[in-house]
Amino acid sequence: MRTAASLLICFGFFFSCNAAAQTASPRTAEYCGDCHRAIYEGWKKSAHAAAMESRLFQDAEKAAEADYGSSSRKVCLGCHSPAGVATGDLGLVRKVSWEGITCDYCHSIRDVNMAGANPAARVEFTNVKSGPSKEAVSPAHGTVFSAVHVSSAICATCHEYHNATGFAVLTTYSEWKNSSYQKEGKQCQSCHMFTVHGEIVDARAVRTKERSDEVNLHEMPGSHSAQQLNRAIKTQFSTEHEGEQVKVTVKLTNAGAGHYVPTGSPMRQLILEVLLSPYDGGQTQRQERVYARSVVDEKGQPVRREPAAFLKAAKAVADTRIAPQETRTEAFSFALERGKRAKAEVNLYYYYSPMLTAEEQQRVRFFTVSRMVQ
Repeated sequence: MRTAASLLICFGFFFSCNAAAQTASPRTAEYCGDCHRAIYEGWKKSAHAAAMESRLFQDAEKAAEADYGSSSRKVCLGCHSPAGVATGDLGLVRKVSWEGITCDYCHSIRDVNMAGANPAARVEFTNVKSGPSKEAVSPAHGTVFSAVHVSSAICATCHEYHNATGFAVLTTYSEWKNSSYQKEGKQCQSCHMFTVHGEIVDARAVRTKERSDEVNLHEMPGSHSAQQLNRAIKTQFSTEHEGEQVKVTVKLTNAGAGHYVPTGSPMRQLILEVLLSPYDGGQTQRQERVYARSVVDEKGQPVRREPAAFLKAAKAVADTRIAPQETRTEAFSFALERGKRAKAEVNLYYYYSPMLTAEEQQRVRFFTVSRMVQ
């Protein structure tokens, strides 16, 4: 919906779009994609599109229902199928309810109420679609500028969450709000929906001005993107061989994220791994640092499963995550005889969830660097 003053006409879809859009029910992403094809294809690659179909989420939701009852379902679907919750389709009968954070849901948000325990979106499924442009024009539906669409507040509805115990399970929005990014006016969209060249509607559209359109990137790269992780964390390391010891110093700077790394679920971890491997075939030595939150329930028992974290966590007993603009300096020491050579290697992993079965599914290595020590 982001455009300059331009007339957007979807030739083949005009009458079907205009007639069907009178309904108050949300339309599927495929329906919106008939006209907004490039945006739709970008969205399909996003974690938002996979929010409901994710096997990890489905397993977690089933575990939550098994452990805590059917009432937990609405809590989980509130962010993974917001259109389903908004329309009362908790049984996920309608296709749009399976589309995760889908087009018509986000572009039907009119405002976000920040006054309650959790941010709440005010949603109106009408023929008028809200978005970040003051100049969008469409014959298929009405358009209205929405200040909340250019604000981090729209992200807060799913990225800030207090559970029934009052514990802040998700704090990404408040982390941003307390950072220099908020003071500088950098919204979530600045990093996760930055502007790219693209077609707002299919190439058959007619425009009054000959210019390239600019659209917000709907792929919304985040922690599943190695490129995004490398933008966030900058790494330096040095080695020194003194006597029978090799000292490795690693500096990690959260230079590109307006929130803590990692953020989101308490199950997520940033893992720094340092290896020293002798060239003569000796045993590789390994050390690590883990950056994460450790949480407990109301009885003080450690919480290690995703459903329990969202429904029963009551307190954070440790938090070693890296804040925006913060630099951590980590020192490691390994045994290596004088005159011997070895390879020092530094790896960074983003760990997603213990509910995944295979280690290669649980974490992704997004950074690696090595050098010879002699």
